[in-house]
Amino acid sequence: MQDAAGEIELRDEEGGIRSGFLHAVEAALEAHDAAKVRELTLPLHAADLADLMRLLRPEQRTELVGTLGEDFDAAALPELDEPVRDQVLEVMPPEQVAEALQELDSDEAVYVIEDLGKQEQSDILAKLPSFERAALLRSLEYPEDSAGRIMQTDLIAVPPFWSVGQTIDYMRDAEDLPDRFYEIFVVDPGYHLIGSVALDRLLRAKRPTSIESLTSTDIHPIEVEADQEAVAREFERYNLTSAPVVDANNRLVGAITADDVVEVVKEEASEDILRMGGVAGESVFDPVMRTTGHRFLWLFVNLLTAILASWVISLFDATIQQMVALAVLMPIVASMGGNAGTQTMTVAVRALATQELGAVNALRVIGRETAIGLLNGLLFALIMGAIALYWFGSGTLGLVIGAAMIINLLVAALAGILIPLGLYAVGLDPAIASGVFVTMCTDCVGFLAFLGLAAMWLV
Repeated sequence: MQDAAGEIELRDEEGGIRSGFLHAVEAALEAHDAAKVRELTLPLHAADLADLMRLLRPEQRTELVGTLGEDFDAAALPELDEPVRDQVLEVMPPEQVAEALQELDSDEAVYVIEDLGKQEQSDILAKLPSFERAALLRSLEYPEDSAGRIMQTDLIAVPPFWSVGQTIDYMRDAEDLPDRFYEIFVVDPGYHLIGSVALDRLLRAKRPTSIESLTSTDIHPIEVEADQEAVAREFERYNLTSAPVVDANNRLVGAITADDVVEVVKEEASEDILRMGGVAGESVFDPVMRTTGHRFLWLFVNLLTAILASWVISLFDATIQQMVALAVLMPIVASMGGNAGTQTMTVAVRALATQELGAVNALRVIGRETAIGLLNGLLFALIMGAIALYWFGSGTLGLVIGAAMIINLLVAALAGILIPLGLYAVGLDPAIASGVFVTMCTDCVGFLAFLGLAAMWLV
């Protein structure tokens, strides 16, 4: 498949930007060949342009934005990662950014500028028409990651006494309608939400039919300050395509559509994965020093827990000296416990995030994970006992590592479920801190059980 920008194919078989296309753009930028740069990049879809910009070096991005000038596709801005987007916005004059924001849906415009400094926001907003500026300022006042930040303020709302004909004529003549919409909302004179009418139902009705007769009150309004995760769950639970957003007085203030929720799901899933690795909020585009400082804290916490595990081992140094086989087998016990704990912890953290795990079923889930840990412990005790017997010719050593395996996998299961539950109960994010504490438990208990049993039975 040939790319629209020329003879060079844009995407490879896996969907990534082809190196040939990337090198062609880089060569044109290095040569300051504006005509070639524009030939290659102007035909690109906004998402393709964003992917290309991610792969360019910072100075190349600056060159590209400058070369495209007013022809730079504003729709690419919401597709960029925050560090890349911030760099692009820095080289764009406020007037150009303001023009770009006017081309975007209101929720995308908020997303683009919400992380900028107050002064930068003010400089950009000052270049907008008063109505659009007021709408963006109102959206920025809502809490971060709330429904108010991801909703579109462009929507269609009509009174119940209108007819289908009046509504269709209004939609044909109005200039400030959203680009895409799936339903119209019905409101009273105070803009309080009454219900909605799906477009398919509207288009099938006769022109004289009243909107009131078509209005469905089986709607799922979302509070404007609701967390975006709760919004995503609402869409998933009720298979929504769009939903109205209301304030505390049930006044209609915006609408959220399925494409907004897809972005939320992607963002929240990525956030959970990064938090479990201790790198929340990090991107491959972040500066080296910023990333180093960000990772240092959790690595330092890991160092402290590793020192604690080493201290447990030091309590049995005489035992290890008398039987070198213990030093050979120790890492197996700790590694199995750590992996088992991570499995349970991952399931628990995800279940808490999706509200599949809570107070009503916590005991049942704890019992389930305990049973799994015990059964796996017994199975791996038999496997490792047989391996130790064959390897070192000692049945007692096989019993020791088998018993330690049972203890550690049981503790791993309990730690993997109880630690996330405990952190969640006290208001902390279990995705951030669970991994460190689960690993500490499995390492310390694994070494203590294995070496303690060895000291009693073997030495």
